[in-house]
Amino acid sequence: MRLPSTVSALPGPVRLWPYQRGIADAICDPSVTRVTIVKPVRVGFTTLLSGTLASYIANEPSPIMCLLPTQDDCRNYMTSDVEPIFEASPARQGLLSDDGRERGRNTLLSRRFPGGSLKIVAAKSPRNLRAHTVRILLMDEVDAMEPTVEGNPLALAEQRTLSFANRKIISGSTPTLEDTSNILRAYRGSDQRTFEVPCPECGTFTEILWGHIKWEPDKPETASFECPHCRSMIDERHKAQMVENGVWRATAPHVEGHAGFRLNALVSTLKNASWGVLASEFVQAKRNGPDELQVFVNTILAEGWREAAEEIDEGKLKSRAEPFGLDDIPPEVLFVTAGVDVQDDRLETTLLGWSRDECLVLAHHVIWGASHEDSTWIELDDFLKSKWEHPKGGTLRIDAALIDSGDGGVTDLVYRFAHARYGWRVVAGKGVSGNRPALQMSKSKGTRLFLVGVDGLKANLLQRLVHGRSMRFSDTLSEEWYEQLASERRVIRYHRGRPVRQFVRIAGRRAEALDCVVYATAARELVAANPERREEELSSRAAPKAKAPVIRSKWIG
Repeated sequence: MRLPSTVSALPGPVRLWPYQRGIADAICDPSVTRVTIVKPVRVGFTTLLSGTLASYIANEPSPIMCLLPTQDDCRNYMTSDVEPIFEASPARQGLLSDDGRERGRNTLLSRRFPGGSLKIVAAKSPRNLRAHTVRILLMDEVDAMEPTVEGNPLALAEQRTLSFANRKIISGSTPTLEDTSNILRAYRGSDQRTFEVPCPECGTFTEILWGHIKWEPDKPETASFECPHCRSMIDERHKAQMVENGVWRATAPHVEGHAGFRLNALVSTLKNASWGVLASEFVQAKRNGPDELQVFVNTILAEGWREAAEEIDEGKLKSRAEPFGLDDIPPEVLFVTAGVDVQDDRLETTLLGWSRDECLVLAHHVIWGASHEDSTWIELDDFLKSKWEHPKGGTLRIDAALIDSGDGGVTDLVYRFAHARYGWRVVAGKGVSGNRPALQMSKSKGTRLFLVGVDGLKANLLQRLVHGRSMRFSDTLSEEWYEQLASERRVIRYHRGRPVRQFVRIAGRRAEALDCVVYATAARELVAANPERREEELSSRAAPKAKAPVIRSKWIG
């Protein structure tokens, strides 16, 4: 198989890296039914997956299914990887093209070839999963696949292989959360192989782990490998030979028929995966906070993210309060967002200030009055137009506000209020559960409603609260506000047989402060202003003038 330059930075005939060979051998082994790969980035898994696909199509024609998380993933994989690779490999050119007999029966994601077929299916399409019986099942990024209304898509896909005694199920993924990871759960049921390399000094074989990488203080570029056996420091220049002589070792050899592989990027011989480069990335990720650190742990170390806490201690949060507020805004604050929670007898609003890398809770404001009365909304309108002096001489105003419209009794009121102020980035929002973006425009016609991915926002908020450097609190906040912020805990519940983390309310607690903070955080997605430009504006004593809306006639042009 050949890789074109549009697919790989190393075009030409494929040459497997040492750690890829063991995986390829297991895929070709008829005694192995399942192959599970816990993978990082930068180790060529997609190339290995495409090579497996090409091998079966050319040498063992069979009904084949590739399962990917979304429809976009399916299209991108076919057009960006599969088709270019088949066209670049002389022995495989035309195998997936119409040959006259099948003309009209092939589509972008469904191909027939002599002796078999290929289906590229999205995990979110359970109807497509039911429609096919396959011998070879290839699944990529399984940790991004969530249960549908018909159950776990992984289980549904595996059921489509039951007709074949010689079936092969191959799954790979970068892990996400330790407790709910599909790929880690599958790996624990395998023979659990690890890739071990010999130390150049003592010859002992070891799996290179992050704890073995050491560097001089404040010089991550000097990173090297410390052998846990002889304590020798091994320089990067020895890595290629160590990896070439590496071997896979099964740590649960009693398991038969299920080969599991766990690999991290520390054995990658690519230049951008040198120990010094990875150490520098780690230092930067740690400095930037838990969100980026999780990305490093998942994608480089191929480990599940273990969160530090599942429940918030409001007492510890209150002890972190600092002497700032709307009358004394810290100079690092560049943007302000608001989250509004609607109750029957009041509107509650939390204001968040945003620096380049921190979130500061500036204030919490309550407007008392029936939520169906115009006077209550007029008072909210006045508050959202507030301005505050910035220490640098300029003026701050609320850059974006998101109002909860989930209470059915006031939904229409919220829509009308937000619609009239859309030009000032005042919008209506509704919380939705599951693996959703932080903020996304609803596809419903006739409304400007934004869907708020509350589960992801609460998970990120939990990390901010645990790591005190990235979230700060004004000393004007009441004790009750902290209790409301800590009103939910995260627990593991089983949904259609799969463990899912959910936030549940602590009995007897109100949650207005938590809801306001979540909505104000989502509103940050509406602000696209450049931080450098905002700093220049705040250095001026004149308030930045908002651009007047331009009304264009529909018949012009």
